[in-house]
Amino acid sequence: MSLTKPTATLTEAMTVPKGERERRSPRHPSRAASIAGRMPFWVFTGALAIVFLYPLVWTAISSVAPLAGTGQTDGWGFGNYVTLANYQAGVWVYLGNSLFVSLLTVILTLVVSMLGGYAFARFKFPGKNLLFLGTLAILMVPYATLLIPLYVLLASVGLANSLVGVALVLTMFQLPFSTFMMRISFESIPRELDEAAMVDGCSSWTALWRVLVPAVKPGLITVGLFAFLAAWNDFMAPLILISDTNRMTLPLAVSNLRGQVQGVVDYGATEAGVVVLAVPCILLFLVLQRHYVRGFMSGAFKG
Repeated sequence: MSLTKPTATLTEAMTVPKGERERRSPRHPSRAASIAGRMPFWVFTGALAIVFLYPLVWTAISSVAPLAGTGQTDGWGFGNYVTLANYQAGVWVYLGNSLFVSLLTVILTLVVSMLGGYAFARFKFPGKNLLFLGTLAILMVPYATLLIPLYVLLASVGLANSLVGVALVLTMFQLPFSTFMMRISFESIPRELDEAAMVDGCSSWTALWRVLVPAVKPGLITVGLFAFLAAWNDFMAPLILISDTNRMTLPLAVSNLRGQVQGVVDYGATEAGVVVLAVPCILLFLVLQRHYVRGFMSGAFKG
């Protein structure tokens, strides 16, 4: 009789699923205790989300709310957006200018930083580290101090008052960070992939495009996202380099719109412009956020 009960208990333990045994175990924490342990983290992150989202939500609401002295004085509506759309050349012209500058900056940044990061990560040549440090040193130079010399340089090559010139300047300021990101992305890829590709007959160029570029896709997306956001929202470079009102980017147009009537700030149109500027950035980040995080982590566990 004393042998039957332990045998039955052992048989029951073997037939009960592992998850059920862990749930029945007194050492396994209850669901309530688990939730209570995570509550401080949820409260903290929720408070941070509210702090960061409140200005955006307030701006979006204010852009359609009735406000004296704006394009929307009676009831809720899109009068401020109509004011923005009809400002000088029109919002679509300024959106097109911003999109052209941003896309050209992204393309140039991706191409140059990818080739530079590949060279720094995979090849040995005299002065490699010194050249890399010189590239990073651009980050220590104040942004605004270089715009006047760059304007003179662009004027000497016929790119003054040009959207292409603005894109070239913005690309230059993106290259230090982008090259650094691409170097650590390539260094996180085992060299055996290069060697296997070359054994199969690939050249360095073919191995880069067919093997390494797909492997460093998160890094490329991170670099491209940073370049787009910086170019889309930049105000200083277009302010110095662009003098034609039809070639202004959207941030510069919104800034000029603020005080178009005797220096009185049109807050409604300004808030509408901020919303128009923010929406593409938010959507792009939401779509690419997973690759963005993976790009930052690409070199974290190298070695």
